[in-house]
Amino acid sequence: QVRLVESGGGSVQPGGSLRLSCAASGHTFSTDAMAWFRQTLGNSREVVAAINWNGDSTCYAAFVKRRFTISKDNAKNTVYLELNSLEPQDTALYYCAERAARTLSIYAGDYNYWGQGTHVTVSS
Repeated sequence: QVRLVESGGGSVQPGGSLRLSCAASGHTFSTDAMAWFRQTLGNSREVVAAINWNGDSTCYAAFVKRRFTISKDNAKNTVYLELNSLEPQDTALYYCAERAARTLSIYAGDYNYWGQGTHVTVSS
């Protein structure tokens, strides 16, 4: 059974930082691409960042503007999302997703497994 467990969300002030983690089990994490998506109430899920199986290829949404960094530790079966210079518009439920393929994708439909999400709230 594949399981993805996100952690690290919370409430921060504008300009603050958070580090999200996603611990994976039950599949071949070391050969899978991973991604972070986010969703706000009434909106569809959107990609934030994606990374290929060995971490040498990454892709970010335009709104990231070099504020976030995705990384993957195959030894720990964990993917991270470093969030810096957070803005109120970044408030959302952040999900991690795993794709049973080596290449990354920006499309939610290409991911096979999903976590339950972790909340990020940015407010003064």
